[in-house]
Amino acid sequence: MYRGAARGGMIDGSIHVLAGDCTVIVDGVDREEYRGRLTTIVKPDNTVLVHDVDGYQPVAWLTRADSVSGDPGEGFTLVARKDDQTLRIAAHDRDGFGQYPASAAGVPVGDCPACGGALVHGSEVCCVDCGDRYPVPADATILTDRCGCGLPRMRVERGLAFRLCIDRSCESLDDAVREAFDHEWSCPNCEGSLRILRRGGLIAGCENYPECETGFAIPAGIVDGECPCGLPTFDTPGGRRCLDATCGRLHAPAPPEP
Repeated sequence: MYRGAARGGMIDGSIHVLAGDCTVIVDGVDREEYRGRLTTIVKPDNTVLVHDVDGYQPVAWLTRADSVSGDPGEGFTLVARKDDQTLRIAAHDRDGFGQYPASAAGVPVGDCPACGGALVHGSEVCCVDCGDRYPVPADATILTDRCGCGLPRMRVERGLAFRLCIDRSCESLDDAVREAFDHEWSCPNCEGSLRILRRGGLIAGCENYPECETGFAIPAGIVDGECPCGLPTFDTPGGRRCLDATCGRLHAPAPPEP
């Protein structure tokens, strides 16, 4: 027997493939039954996909099942469950069964200093061999130059253009932004100044919290001036804007001359 949970899957980092003459039964709001020479793929996150020879869409599927269990013997059976849905697969004649290593896919950005495998950049930077992962901001540009630890550096705009190691434990974006802008701007709603904090993302929040709850998410961009409200303006991919995303004074028409 093997079993899997929604977090981690049947075998961490592996894809299971079953091919053969199978009966597939889907129980949910309705009951559906199929039979044919099919290929079933079970991904590490417990997503189950059943494919036939026609078309690109699976015959049946269950996305991120709560559990997957099965008996890989000659009469192969597999049961996947999620909420009130159940997907059952029984192999009458098994053509093949295998477990294969898998990784995230992305743009190649160099070699892993830990194992020599390829590093790729998708939603994060990861090694296709050892599986090391490095979360990076969505707007980060991965550079060709390397940190002293052997990993690539990234370019990230948060008020300034920072060039840092992709490993946050090596060079911290939070620390770099904090060094540049902590207490740099005055709070528009009290006598305090704005601290650089992480609250989900990087924010500039009033030092007098909780008495003053003023806080602004720091946008992806370069500080290029000052808004009429007194806060800094940023040159961002979406255009020039105030630190306060709700501020309307930056592009407000000038008052008429007296």
